[in-house]
Amino acid sequence: MNNFLWLEQWFQTQCESAWERSRGIVLETLDTPGWQISIDLNKTAYASLQNVSIKQLHLSESEWMICRVQSGVFLGSGGPLMLGPIVQTFRNWIEGFAR
Repeated sequence: MNNFLWLEQWFQTQCESAWERSRGIVLETLDTPGWQISIDLNKTAYASLQNVSIKQLHLSESEWMICRVQSGVFLGSGGPLMLGPIVQTFRNWIEGFAR
């Protein structure tokens, strides 16, 4: 299953409560250029791991990525070609956490 379909299904699973009304997923562009995604994990089964640096990668000016969890929120940012790897990092963390 591709990462974006997986993220859609993960989101739908979290929406079985009131989570999506006050929390959720925000996807924005950066002026560097690049991407930034925040996924609020509070009030989910994944909220217990906080303030963790997950991954830092700097391959080039356009291929960089920083992912972390801060105060129960997954924060991923990266270059214009890194949205897929950011979502993959989130997926790996969620799937690893569930084991």
